Amino acid sequence: MAECTLIPVVDEGLGNSTYLLEVGSGQALVIDPERDLRPVRAQARKHGLRIAWAVETHMHADFISGVRELAAVDGAKVLAPEVGERGFAAQGLTDGDTVQVGRFRLQALHTPGHSPEHLSYLLRDDEELLGVFTGGSLMVGTAGRTDLVSPERTVPLARAQYHSLQRLMELPDETPVWPTHGAGSFCSAASGDRRVSTIGLERDTNPLLQVDGEDAFVQALLGSMGTFPDYFLELGAINHDGPAVLGGITPLEPLPVARVQNLITDGAQIVDVRSAADFAAGHIPGALSITLRPVFSTWLGWLATPDRPVVIVRSDGQSSDDIVAGAANVGFDTLAGELDGGMNAWTASGGPVLESPLARGDDVTAAGRTILDVRQASEFAAGHAPRAVNVELGTLSARLDDVPAGPLLVMCGHGERAMGAASVLERGGRTDVQVLDGGPDEWSAATGRALQAGS
Repeated sequence: MAECTLIPVVDEGLGNSTYLLEVGSGQALVIDPERDLRPVRAQARKHGLRIAWAVETHMHADFISGVRELAAVDGAKVLAPEVGERGFAAQGLTDGDTVQVGRFRLQALHTPGHSPEHLSYLLRDDEELLGVFTGGSLMVGTAGRTDLVSPERTVPLARAQYHSLQRLMELPDETPVWPTHGAGSFCSAASGDRRVSTIGLERDTNPLLQVDGEDAFVQALLGSMGTFPDYFLELGAINHDGPAVLGGITPLEPLPVARVQNLITDGAQIVDVRSAADFAAGHIPGALSITLRPVFSTWLGWLATPDRPVVIVRSDGQSSDDIVAGAANVGFDTLAGELDGGMNAWTASGGPVLESPLARGDDVTAAGRTILDVRQASEFAAGHAPRAVNVELGTLSARLDDVPAGPLLVMCGHGERAMGAASVLERGGRTDVQVLDGGPDEWSAATGRALQAGS
């Protein structure tokens, strides 16, 4: 088999892989780049490559695409599914179209399901098939969800997904499979740690390919889909029209305390990206706790509002570039700035401060507190505290009336989502909320009680 240099650039937080492929003469193409192009550009520089082509498999819902940025700043040519006139130059491809990219050829294969226009791309060197980029169609151990367009199209797209996977199964067993979505992506069902596969391995092990017929496939696929952020329904249109070209990362503007107070009065939202422990020790009333970690982009998009100014509160050691890039990945292009001097400046000025106590040791076993578990339903079903109430963090703002009255102990897997939930509850007027310092295993160790499986 001919050799090719293919470099996966994995975003663990969004659960996506961007692929950088060397195509000869110092040139490269990228498949499904995110708007935060720093990692893929770093890999291109490391290998002495210029990005000459930017390729999309589908209209992304979980992140702002980087293809327009690559076209405007790097001079890359955009190749993407044909979806009518876009807000920027792109060569639209349909089923069977072939494009020469350096020494390789890309052949478009229409694989609708995750989206109506979805294309997979066969990578060929002359006539030799080197692999297939499957985007949000065939994934490792699963397939792309089909409910991101509209409710009435969910089942028809699931049926299309069935036939798309059958079409991909016509490829030779040894064909490498390079999906975009993987573990951690809300565009797919939960899967393992592997991010690449082969046609033969998926044929033998993918649960969705073991069911008997189209109806059974549809039932299994729809049953595997959890909740997803509301902003997924907005990003497709932004990617179609073309997001603004950023041209780099704009530093956060330092905002003095008085300016932040005025912004709050005018409706700005405070996003506190410090650790859960730091937030617990003291934060600005009404602030959202969204810890800066790999999944920061997802939770910012899910919990914050893009049409209101955002003021960031961070710790000295946290990267402002990571905050700005993570926000831009989900459509928060212009942050108002950051609290100059952080919480130390706020406290020194006499600004009001609230605490969100962390529960440890005897606090965990205190009677009279309802346990609110804010993990995904699938996580909850795998093991939870008996009699715990499950309201997923992403739905909490809309379901405050479903949260029992009285003292609460909020928990998640490790503590970050629980602190985010505590901040949402606080904004909703709830008091007497404690956050478990840890997750289900820590609760079980502290109480001596076994976890319960099922819903």
